[in-house]
Amino acid sequence: MSDLNGAHALVRTLVASGVEVCFGNPGTSEMHFVAALDTLPAMRGVLCLHEGVATGAADGYGRMAGRPAAALLHLGPGLANGIANLHNARRAHSPVLAIVGDHATDHQQLDSPLQSDIDALARSVSSWVRRSGSADDLGPDAAAAVAATMGVSRDAPDLDAGDLDAPDRTGTSGSVATLIVPADASWSPGARPADPVPAPVPAAIGADAFRTVAAVLRSGEPAALVLDGAALSEAGLRAADRIARATGTRLFCPTWPARWRRGAGIPAVEPFAYRGEDVVGQLRDVRHLILAGARPPVTSFGYPGRSGALTPPGARVHRMGADIIATLTRLAAIVAPDIAPVPATLARPAMPTGPLTNRTWAEVVGALLPENAIVCDESITAGMGTLPAATAGAPAHDLLGLTGLAIGQGLPLAVGAAIARPERPVICLEADGSAMYTLPALWTQAREHLDITTIILNNRSYAILRAELERVGAATTGGASARMLDLSNPNLDFVALATGMGVPATKATTAEELSTHLAAALATPGPHLIEAVLG
Repeated sequence: MSDLNGAHALVRTLVASGVEVCFGNPGTSEMHFVAALDTLPAMRGVLCLHEGVATGAADGYGRMAGRPAAALLHLGPGLANGIANLHNARRAHSPVLAIVGDHATDHQQLDSPLQSDIDALARSVSSWVRRSGSADDLGPDAAAAVAATMGVSRDAPDLDAGDLDAPDRTGTSGSVATLIVPADASWSPGARPADPVPAPVPAAIGADAFRTVAAVLRSGEPAALVLDGAALSEAGLRAADRIARATGTRLFCPTWPARWRRGAGIPAVEPFAYRGEDVVGQLRDVRHLILAGARPPVTSFGYPGRSGALTPPGARVHRMGADIIATLTRLAAIVAPDIAPVPATLARPAMPTGPLTNRTWAEVVGALLPENAIVCDESITAGMGTLPAATAGAPAHDLLGLTGLAIGQGLPLAVGAAIARPERPVICLEADGSAMYTLPALWTQAREHLDITTIILNNRSYAILRAELERVGAATTGGASARMLDLSNPNLDFVALATGMGVPATKATTAEELSTHLAAALATPGPHLIEAVLG
């Protein structure tokens, strides 16, 4: 295969390494990669009309497939357009491979209009960055990049770390890797594909650290076990529930986890509240905070006169190693040998009636949620405090949350999840303002015939920011500040917007209308959108 150009060697290596999907918004520098797709049908190319859709879709794919998709981006501006959802992917510890084209090597010195510092941009969201120097490098570099997306090289120490906030990733295996490909490396001949590189094996917890955690759990002192990553899988939750029932340890997870298996048949765990003062109440009297794939809880923002750290004063913090499920299973065998997990029972909310509110729309979803659905949650204000309760007893499902709080994640996340798991229904719960960031994802949903039902929660405002305006102590007189947070005048027409991109759409203003439209959408394959107007 020595007559291959660099792009063909790159794509062949990706396929051999298990990368089967490329979400892309390519440009001139990536044309040889695009041409290579013609000869390699094992790589599915999915066109996205904005780079934020491509990166968000790669995130959703990685969360549900457990292996990376590629996001093909054009030069530095294309990478910049996709960085918000690469940030979310980084915070979700998703395996994502960003492939960024660059100008040919001899062209870079000319400072042409699209010249930029791609390496610096990539480092802000990537755990691994490499620039290929020639066509010969592309095969080996691609194999190394795929392995890096599944690596664990930047995990925290096992337990009792001195600097608890420094690690970028804690106890999970996925990360963002960026491969920068100069155009001349793509078009030059003589390249060869490379063999896959094995991903690192997750680190087990050390013997001393394991004994420390086991002793803490047996001590009777108030403890909380914070679960994230693999700990929120069914296996992790069953082991954690056994520990909690035997020792009285309380179970928590982040407000918006990357992927959380929940519902009927799955042991329950309590998510942290959004407001820091509420988390303080949740953790009151806790003397030991045990982190199973999680970070210490902090507030999303700083507020005047308040600390952002939410670990209770005087509490000891303990970390597990990267092999979370194995560690939880070992702990359960020691501290809860005869205890069985207790799963949630099937208990749907009664179908509500009347105008749509933050409570009633969530109850409609809980009443109709299909078995084994994938729920992509960017409902933000409209879902806080209502969605978890309304769906706790629904049939078992996976919930994918807004991990990095960079809005515009939900619609593309659903694209990637649906392509990763086409046999499962996907429901995207999307706030109106956030939807406008990556609305072109609807076009990709239609083109790829994806089974996604999107509910746009339209309250015609950035509602969460109205509350934040007061919480940060900003003085307002009402006029200009209110206008900056208002999404009316003109009102957004999501039915027209969706229809214009090929997605059938309806509007609901009552719980009865939402239940009718949602039932019909779930019964009909393909994408659908429901604009839920909240009172």
